[in-house]
Amino acid sequence: MRRVTEAETELTRLDTVGVGPWQGPWPEDPRYDPELLAAGDRRNVVDRYRYWTVEAIVADLDPRRHPFHVAIENWRHDLNIGTVVRTANAFLAAEVHIVGRRRWNRRGAMVTDRYQHVRHHPDVGSLVAWAREAGLPLLAVDNLPGARPLETEPLPRACVLLFGQEGSGLSDEARDAADGVLSIAQFGSTRSINAGVAAGIAMHTWIRLHASPPHRAAPRPGAVPDSG
Repeated sequence: MRRVTEAETELTRLDTVGVGPWQGPWPEDPRYDPELLAAGDRRNVVDRYRYWTVEAIVADLDPRRHPFHVAIENWRHDLNIGTVVRTANAFLAAEVHIVGRRRWNRRGAMVTDRYQHVRHHPDVGSLVAWAREAGLPLLAVDNLPGARPLETEPLPRACVLLFGQEGSGLSDEARDAADGVLSIAQFGSTRSINAGVAAGIAMHTWIRLHASPPHRAAPRPGAVPDSG
């Protein structure tokens, strides 16, 4: 019996998500992508954006982005950055700032970097200069001595949440530059949690403080849902 390869499994999964080709007269709205209308939309997007072009989705998101930013150090091609970008997109962060190496592994982002603004800073100093010019406090998240509990600390609406490299955590320069350091409560034996997980916890903490639950739009009338 032939084994199904990982690539074949992924193709099968992609064929069972999203919506099929548009049925009936095509909409005249320029936000719609003719190729997606013809072939169906298998992307990882909410129903509101089915069949829309990438440019139209970004343009619709931009006026509604939240005023918090996320920054993560990248000195050794941290694999967590893709997860951070994907989560930042889900919570509609203003921008993700990558500090250090320009290149990063995009696999974990699941293509969400197309919809999320990502800015590169060659070093911590340039991130700090940008944050000062923008008037944004730089809040580092790491379980360091003297850190204040994230669970009880009121996060400002406009801020930058800064995370260190997986394994080594925040660099000394980042610790010294931060306006404050916040810690995430842990109760087990491990010294730290994954940087991507920590970023998700911190972003959701901001959401609980400052954002209202999103409105869920009904499926589009011309979309043909898959049976799977």
